[in-house]
Amino acid sequence: MLSLSIETSCDETSVAVLDNDKVISNIISSQISHVKFGGVVPEIASREHLNKIIEITELALSESGKELKDIKLISATSEPGLIGALLTGLNFGKSLSMSLNIPFVPVNHIHAHLYSNFLNKDKTEFPFISLIVSGGHTLLVLAEDFFKHKVLGKTVDDAAGEAFDKVAKLLGLNYPGGPEIEKHAVNGNKDYHKFPLAHVKGSEFDFSFSGLKTSVLYFLKKIDFANVKNDELLNNICASFQNAAVSSLFNKTLSAAEKYNIRNIKVSGGVSSNKYLQHKFNFLKDSGYSISFPEKKYSTDNAAMIGLVGYYKYKFSGDKNYFLNESLLINAKAKVDYEKF
Repeated sequence: MLSLSIETSCDETSVAVLDNDKVISNIISSQISHVKFGGVVPEIASREHLNKIIEITELALSESGKELKDIKLISATSEPGLIGALLTGLNFGKSLSMSLNIPFVPVNHIHAHLYSNFLNKDKTEFPFISLIVSGGHTLLVLAEDFFKHKVLGKTVDDAAGEAFDKVAKLLGLNYPGGPEIEKHAVNGNKDYHKFPLAHVKGSEFDFSFSGLKTSVLYFLKKIDFANVKNDELLNNICASFQNAAVSSLFNKTLSAAEKYNIRNIKVSGGVSSNKYLQHKFNFLKDSGYSISFPEKKYSTDNAAMIGLVGYYKYKFSGDKNYFLNESLLINAKAKVDYEKF
């Protein structure tokens, strides 16, 4: 089954063509206009999606060697994300579905990250523990089977990637902050300063990164960072912060795997491409764990992972007519509905 999928939840306009679960093309247009603002501006993101979506769709079809008449399934991100951005891709996808008279599948963006590891050649068997960690989301999930999930923990404030961005700004680094901090941390001493690891009272697997960010802020004031800043100091602070953030992610994920006696761990989302995070998790392989990360091109927001989940939803649904009727009434949602996750 040839499918076309659309992702516009934030600041990437992406369209992909898949043959069942095999990616034929995956075009991603990243918006650079937000860099000068130090973060994504929703209104600008929405307008850029409108300007780009037809062009990106044509590029995806051209690269795949297919035409719209060949497509048998349309999917698009419906939640969570920036409302204006979501509506652009969602309504474009639904319009294509109606005009071609083919099924449409709304896709949860977080589900797409969860299954993005399945785009790799090696596919881990169920069940597995999934750590989804990005600029907008940090989530720990027990995946028992296709679309049978149990949310074990989530962030109560900042997402991990958001904390990287905010700390990078405190340090005078460019946006997005994750790659900038990682670049400097490589040459730093992770034991230079011990930043705190948050423990959320009454919740074993929830995350919190706001306090870590504040701790960095107070430390910078204490050492008068603005006036004593140098490359060695910057590298050491980046390494120490990165160690604290990654350790929090690693410790809670390992605790969940041990509690549920599961040896398969999948890490996904933009932060999953962080080399230090991968290094810590890969050490678990010596203890018999199966560890996987998506390819870098599938770790950030992309339409290929949306198309994969759209295909899985269509394949495992008992009522194919649903996707031609009720799904066209689906509206965009800004937040994750964890009760229905």
